Amino acid sequence: MTRPTPPMPSDADLRKLVRFSTEEGLIWLSDQRMLLLHSASLTAVRRELMNTIGMENTRRLLMRGGYASGERDALLARQIRPNATLFDMFSVGPQLHRLEGAVCATPLLFELDEKAGRFRCHVRWDHSWEADAHLREWGPQNDPACWMLIGYASGYTSAFFRRPALFKEVQCAACGHSHCLIEGRFAEEWPDGEQLAREYQPDSMLVRIDELHSQVEALRTRLQPADGQGPLLGQARSFKAAVDLLRKAAPTQVTVLLTGETGVGKERFASALHDMSARAGKPFVAVNCAALPAELIESELFGAEKGAYTGAAATRIGRFERAHGGTLLLDELGEMPLAAQAKLLRVLQSGEIERLGATRTIKVDVRVVAATNVDLEKAVEQGTFRRDLLYRLNVYPILIPALRERVDDIELLAMHLLQKFSALHGKKVAGLSDRAVAALRSHRWPGNVRELENLMERGLILTPPGELIEVATLFPQWNDGGQSRLSAQGFLVNEPPLMPDTQTNDLYDEMQRQGLTLEALEDSLLQEAVHRAGGNLAAAARALGMTRPQLSYRLSRLRERSLEAKE
Repeated sequence: MTRPTPPMPSDADLRKLVRFSTEEGLIWLSDQRMLLLHSASLTAVRRELMNTIGMENTRRLLMRGGYASGERDALLARQIRPNATLFDMFSVGPQLHRLEGAVCATPLLFELDEKAGRFRCHVRWDHSWEADAHLREWGPQNDPACWMLIGYASGYTSAFFRRPALFKEVQCAACGHSHCLIEGRFAEEWPDGEQLAREYQPDSMLVRIDELHSQVEALRTRLQPADGQGPLLGQARSFKAAVDLLRKAAPTQVTVLLTGETGVGKERFASALHDMSARAGKPFVAVNCAALPAELIESELFGAEKGAYTGAAATRIGRFERAHGGTLLLDELGEMPLAAQAKLLRVLQSGEIERLGATRTIKVDVRVVAATNVDLEKAVEQGTFRRDLLYRLNVYPILIPALRERVDDIELLAMHLLQKFSALHGKKVAGLSDRAVAALRSHRWPGNVRELENLMERGLILTPPGELIEVATLFPQWNDGGQSRLSAQGFLVNEPPLMPDTQTNDLYDEMQRQGLTLEALEDSLLQEAVHRAGGNLAAAARALGMTRPQLSYRLSRLRERSLEAKE
């Protein structure tokens, strides 16, 4: 479809997406974190790269960096103006380029014939930061120098149309022209399209570095405890301590007790322990004690002879016999009936089982791994768990930390799960938006890793291919029109609602009645918050919606004023 190129629409909708959070040191463009940098610092990086890897490698490296930036901005275009004309949606890219201070981009020609696969776009660039910087640093050039900007245009347009599109800079201010001019087409329309596309492929040197990095990661992964689903991922100190305990127990025959909240991955730990042990080639059998009726749990674990009970029409082999030579995981052990606990204790002590209705014992070679989210010490006190069994099982306890205690591992786990579900469902998305990551970090995770798995799978299914998973997709309750903010720790929190006018009026009247100044009111609130938190400044700061350093600063000012008043 050929159409005249109209003026670009108002960018008011885009400017509303830019939010500054000066207290936390964060700048946002919609759900993406942004940076405000000196152009001189980027020029310095450009200079260092050219001196280190040469102009040609620097050019291609910066083009790829710009391409990635353009892809990110393209994800916003159709979301921001879903009902606009195609040109108005496309204009998001040039307008964001302006808003971000990169260049004053003005489309001169925009023609599209989707049936014929024809696309033509000419854009004028004024005040290109790259052309200005390159000209000041290296003087007039023979070849165009707006490398990041041309990469941005290609990346943005390719992501916008979801097909390869490439731009050329046909004139550049660094070459003596009054302004820069670029021309874009679909990749197959350029006679030298293949050569242009290669500009965005990694350099051989960088490919080799990436290959070496992949090899190192592969070797590192082999050293990590793993099960059939892959390595146990996590860098948190508490998690690494649990994994280290697991690694030390693997070559031994010690009975391991895995504790932790529901969903932390106890079965995966047990499976990894089995896979690292000498029993790896033998069966790994898991049984959920909470899922079995009390009257059947003994026959499930130890087996039953024909006729042992009503309905036992044939001999039944129990889980201990099935796991002979291997590992048996007794999950949710705290839910096991007392009668079954007594028989389990005897098996652990003698290594022999007796089927229900049998008159002889059977020797079994089984490593038992117990797992529970119940506090077994309390269960013993309450009379629901045998103390002697606890002593027998608690030889080698491993506490698996809750996910909320591993905040820095959340993004690592989320991306791993996203890759897993992408392969499972044959669907790829661009990843997680920065605000989505922040929301994951701020969530309390009552369901731990299992809850994260469900969230990532749902997020992948609900997000269109090639787009970022947004906060509202993961947590519908965060769909607040962008009124949430990030705390200094990187957690997404709701902005407190504005106080209703009636409450504001009442508060103001009370201040006037008591003769309080705003400063005195603030001092009273600070002192009350600290008092109610029992002197815990971190808790008091959270209650007041500020960071601990901010509260400490205000309290120090309060003390200084108090001392001055006494003098």
